[in-house]
Amino acid sequence: MLIILAPLAWVIMMSIKSRPDAMRGDFWPRRFDFTHYSYVFRKIDTLPINLFNSIYVTTGTVLITTACAVLAGYALVHMRPRGGGVLVAALLISLYFPTRVVSIISVYEIQSFLGLINSTSGLILPYVTLNLAISILIMRSVFQLVPHEVIEAAKVDGAGPWRTLWEIGLPMARNGLVVVFIVNFVTAWGEFLLCTTLTNDQDARTMPVVLAGAQGGLGQWTWPALAAVYVIVVTPGIIAFTFAQKLFFKGLAEGVVKG
Repeated sequence: MLIILAPLAWVIMMSIKSRPDAMRGDFWPRRFDFTHYSYVFRKIDTLPINLFNSIYVTTGTVLITTACAVLAGYALVHMRPRGGGVLVAALLISLYFPTRVVSIISVYEIQSFLGLINSTSGLILPYVTLNLAISILIMRSVFQLVPHEVIEAAKVDGAGPWRTLWEIGLPMARNGLVVVFIVNFVTAWGEFLLCTTLTNDQDARTMPVVLAGAQGGLGQWTWPALAAVYVIVVTPGIIAFTFAQKLFFKGLAEGVVKG
């Protein structure tokens, strides 16, 4: 835990140091300076737009991936489609391939054909593919914990597939939903390669790409300002994980035990 928190604490302290304090290298500043945050927003004109882009793309990615994972995971366990075992094997095999690197050219060509290059909305579907396989496998493992007898009893009572999923499956799988949410949130929020490849204009890009290119435009002494940008980028993920960590670890344990 200390290994994780120490660099984060250093960055936060750097972002509120005055420039002389930052140059001295002391951990605790002699004078706090919170103006680096407003300075960053002034120097990077598109930062509010990039922040909105990150929220928009991440939200779309999480919603679509979670919905697909829930439907596929439930179907594989409680509807038992023909060829389900083959699909699970294919999903497992796909986890061992570096899909970002292998498929980046194909993704670019498809996006270009669809006219989605340099489109913020066009980032969502490629982002969905990054964790779709692992998300389906997680939800499959979690739905395996739902007894078949409960599902069959609901069917006998006249509940259809959608009602059974909504009223029985999802409440019993909420821990797995949190795992899928966190995994996809962190991945989509921090994705760099796809965004850099599929967008050209600064207005269409997300925060990680802006962070990577920020050093050249922030002035002579950039470290406090760069630290401020970094804090802005990582704060949403930290907040989301803080509120959901108990359910996250519980759902992760359930998936590991059953999977």
